[in-house]
Amino acid sequence: MAIVIVDGQEIEIGDGERLNGIQAAQRAGIEIPHYCWHPGLTVVASCRMCLVETGRRDPASGAISMMPKLVPACQTPARDGTVFVTNSQQVTDARAMVEEDLLIRHPIDCPICDKAGECHLQDYHFQHGREQRRADIKPFTSRRRPLGDSVTLFVDRCVMCSRCVRFCREIPGTSELMVTNRGAHEEIDVFPGFPLANKMAGNVVDLCPVGALGDRDFLYSQRVWFMQNHDQICAGCSTGCSIHVDENQDRIYRLRPRPNPHVNQWWMCDEGRYGWKHAHDERRQTAPRRRDGEQLRVEEWGELIPQLDADLRAAGRLAAVLSPHLTVEEAWLLASYIRAIDPQAWLVPGPVPVVGQDETFGGGFTIHAEKCPNRRGVQAVVSALSDELITWEQFLERAAGEGFGAVWISGGYPAAWHGESEAEQLAAIPLRIVQDIFPSPLWEQAGYQLPGAVFAEREGSYVNFDDRLQSFRWAIRPPAGVQTEGRLFWRLAGRRGMYQADEVLLEVARRVAYFAAAVQPVPEVGVDLKVLSLA
Repeated sequence: MAIVIVDGQEIEIGDGERLNGIQAAQRAGIEIPHYCWHPGLTVVASCRMCLVETGRRDPASGAISMMPKLVPACQTPARDGTVFVTNSQQVTDARAMVEEDLLIRHPIDCPICDKAGECHLQDYHFQHGREQRRADIKPFTSRRRPLGDSVTLFVDRCVMCSRCVRFCREIPGTSELMVTNRGAHEEIDVFPGFPLANKMAGNVVDLCPVGALGDRDFLYSQRVWFMQNHDQICAGCSTGCSIHVDENQDRIYRLRPRPNPHVNQWWMCDEGRYGWKHAHDERRQTAPRRRDGEQLRVEEWGELIPQLDADLRAAGRLAAVLSPHLTVEEAWLLASYIRAIDPQAWLVPGPVPVVGQDETFGGGFTIHAEKCPNRRGVQAVVSALSDELITWEQFLERAAGEGFGAVWISGGYPAAWHGESEAEQLAAIPLRIVQDIFPSPLWEQAGYQLPGAVFAEREGSYVNFDDRLQSFRWAIRPPAGVQTEGRLFWRLAGRRGMYQADEVLLEVARRVAYFAAAVQPVPEVGVDLKVLSLA
């Protein structure tokens, strides 16, 4: 076990770990400021903001010998006996000098900069900069140009950390960005004829420590201090990226990746980043309706739920289609409720949308072709309660001849997921209950039309492609008139109080071996459920 000394604190480092000075200091609870270094990219040590004193402790005598000059912490390995000093006067002066040099050429346009409030240059200036400006304040003209469809470059704000350039070379491998010119005239730019258009381009905005790179979708739409930040899981594909949902007054403004070494490292794809617009689509259904003869009547949930329960109990044979957009807890509540009415009810995993093929990028990040977040979780629930795993296609083929009295179909897909032919195949079932977010052929034929929730309005757990269960809370409230699936199923099951996803997950973990690991509190990075394999 290696021992590293940081500002007098002894830090233990595992034998197989390779840390630098910044990471060792983080273990000690000390932040070393930095611009160019990022744990997911190569080290260039160009910004010089992380300069520290370093030396070694003699293992025999315990004497410490220090190097005469400051060194970049990002480029200095932390080995047994390494000593780092991050708070000396020499280090403090070096940081102030770097900050002063950056601000000489940096436009002071914080009031109109999107990065204001989460800008490293702002924060480091107050923490490490000089008390007074020694250079003259000069007027500036902010030069800006698009790098691609999703990213705008504000040229004069750039501090030349080169994170964006290294990212494009090392993760997507497309290398659209480069550094042009030399010295004080250096700028970031794209190669002529090759705009920034890779499938992970939006990550360069997250990586930028200042306001040089702006997200064109988010630009000038909201101040960051007005928004609330929520930890969530991306529902765009079966990767299940850990993300932040930034919202204000129940309106989403942006999604950002949240570090998770087991799933998405530090990244997310642009498809997931911008895949939240359906949450505020004008076509969303927000009123529950019940068919009365040829008419569909809007009803209050308090009156509709008892009638829905009575109709299901009088229907005879039942079937339920469980969407892969449901959480584990929602799928369990619906499946248990239907099986409590009809112990022989069919439980069918909903259709799994597949687009293209899996694409893997540098560092092992993968965009999966399976465009739903919880196929494995839903299949595990269905397998635990059914003797046979019936696919959506098999259900359509056999439904007409099975004599079903009612079928519950949950949707929640952000895009069209069935057509007229599928609706015709289920037309013989007398009672069709459709729970969805947009109109569809099945929706138009339904006896009950139940508006559903989108990913940011749910709470519960998803199981990703790698059998990792991740739990999350809701980020925004659904539109008026919409009742989330979990809350509706909870009420139909006759459970008291408010819907408690944690309580349902513990119930599932005790009943289904696949989820047994979830009996313990689920950590932030999720829990591995590889107890059994699912087809």
